[in-house]
Amino acid sequence: MNTEQKTDQPVIQMSDEERRNDRPSSTKEVAKDLEKRKETTGRPADIEKPTPLFPENEAANFRNRWTEIQAAFVDEPRRAVEQGDALVADVIKRLASSFADERSKLEGQWSRGDDVSTEDLRVALQRYRAFFDRLLSV
Repeated sequence: MNTEQKTDQPVIQMSDEERRNDRPSSTKEVAKDLEKRKETTGRPADIEKPTPLFPENEAANFRNRWTEIQAAFVDEPRRAVEQGDALVADVIKRLASSFADERSKLEGQWSRGDDVSTEDLRVALQRYRAFFDRLLSV
């Protein structure tokens, strides 16, 4: 019994060698291929949506503190700059702590011989990618 469906599209035959040659063979080529794919449609919806670096309530707290500091600049500019510096340091410390906690959790699982799910690793790598992209786009 023939189960092939007929279409109006021509069938393109490729040899195994042509298929291998069509695939990227190095990390550099994979990176180029990914750059090309960014310009296409059909990519997963979550690629463009940045992963939050902080829980919503914590981010709101940082923003509120910044607004207060900015408003205080008119009356006490030097103090506002000092407070701005302290707030930025707090945010950086909190971010570093968050990544260190996540890394420790994964390393703990690995040292116990536990399998870390691919999903946990995917989420961790997405957070690193979001942070990395943001650092380079500033």
